[in-house]
Amino acid sequence: MRVTHYRQKNRIKLIAQGIVVLSLLVIAVIGGTQIQVVKEFFSRASGEPAKISVDAQKVVGVMPRPWRNLAQGGEDHAWRIQPIENQVRALHPTYIRIDHLYDFYDIVGGTPGNLTFDFSKLDLLLDDMKAVGATPYISLSYMPPVISSGSIIDPPKNYADWELVVQRTIEHISGTRRTPNVYYEVWNEPDLFGDWKYYGDRNYMSLYNASARGAARVRGVQPFKFGGAATTALYKNWFDALAKNAVTNNIRFDFFSWHRYDNDIDQYRDDMTNVRTWLQKYPTLEPSLELHITEWGHDSENHPGYDGNYGAAHTVAGAIEMVGIVERAFVFEIQDGKDPKGERNWGRWGMLTHNDFGGTPKPRYTALKLLDRIGTQRLQLLGKGSWVKGLAAKNDVGDTQIVLSNFDLYGQHSEAVPITIKNLPNGSYTVTKEFHTGQVQSTAASVSDGSLVTNIHMPANTVVMITIKKK
Repeated sequence: MRVTHYRQKNRIKLIAQGIVVLSLLVIAVIGGTQIQVVKEFFSRASGEPAKISVDAQKVVGVMPRPWRNLAQGGEDHAWRIQPIENQVRALHPTYIRIDHLYDFYDIVGGTPGNLTFDFSKLDLLLDDMKAVGATPYISLSYMPPVISSGSIIDPPKNYADWELVVQRTIEHISGTRRTPNVYYEVWNEPDLFGDWKYYGDRNYMSLYNASARGAARVRGVQPFKFGGAATTALYKNWFDALAKNAVTNNIRFDFFSWHRYDNDIDQYRDDMTNVRTWLQKYPTLEPSLELHITEWGHDSENHPGYDGNYGAAHTVAGAIEMVGIVERAFVFEIQDGKDPKGERNWGRWGMLTHNDFGGTPKPRYTALKLLDRIGTQRLQLLGKGSWVKGLAAKNDVGDTQIVLSNFDLYGQHSEAVPITIKNLPNGSYTVTKEFHTGQVQSTAASVSDGSLVTNIHMPANTVVMITIKKK
């Protein structure tokens, strides 16, 4: 299970922002020349409203879909997709990431130096992934009890045993099962689960390099990717340690991964800007190293927003801002675990409830499914605001589609959003507005000068798809 007492990051951020405000007010009182600074601060805090403009003829490329990557944490022993197969398939996942591989699927047995392997429980999950059209993304975690020096988050007694575990895992999934293009990620949140460092006695580089040696020994397998480190956030020191290790020791390093839980939508874009800047120092890695966010959401702890519209708007706004910036970003997570108190909704990260409550969709699921309906030809969209984020496309039958998400941390900001669609053929149209809550509005419109102007009222934390269809 994920630990929920770690990283009070969002709360600390809000406290820090309050300190900044108080500090600026003190400066303003002491020195009148600083009053303008305070005004500028509050001006920025007020934000900018959206004024959406879409060019119906300006296709900027195929629509990227980073949201088609899903992750599941350690909620239930030997968790399966099969009970929620239809719901998961409807999201069209490209990859599904799992952790708790070795402690939840009972793969490794025997004794140190004389290990046995049983992949039967894992095979059921891998069959489930295939059934929903997804490729496995495997977090090589945690330490099999039979070879651990302590608990499942401790180093092995002997790294040779761990090397063999990794080798046999890859040979089974990418070899025996002949599954191509699987990703193998070394551990899950090593800076949290095991308190690993990139130096010293609990050195993640020792774990990573042993894993790489195991991966290097596999034979007769389909192509696969290998990397890490899936840290709790993006840290330059961890990136540099992995990059230097790969370059200096000629260690395989196909992708670098991290997690990001933040209610600041801009943070996902900032992460990619930062890591690409760091990558420039390693020219031998830069052309091919993939960059993945292998878990993301608005809070790393249980939060009531995951059960309501807050999480829905955040998920879609975050996904929109990642388009064209992030190749793979794994929405965490697919399904709730079981609440010890027996509650249906308990702020867990899942997009679907626990099977005891029917695996039913939450608003995050509904909103993500709505976003995924957007067309394949991405259109130019201008005029996003501080709260309202947008994405536009043309679908296969020529309709213009716009998805908007109004995410507000405080759940208070509503907005009347003006929308202009330019370069439309003249004629009669139907404008349909579908909200993630299920509300649908349809109106008729006429275009005589190539432009269609409409508007939409968006309460706080709502998601809507607007379809402009020629009659």
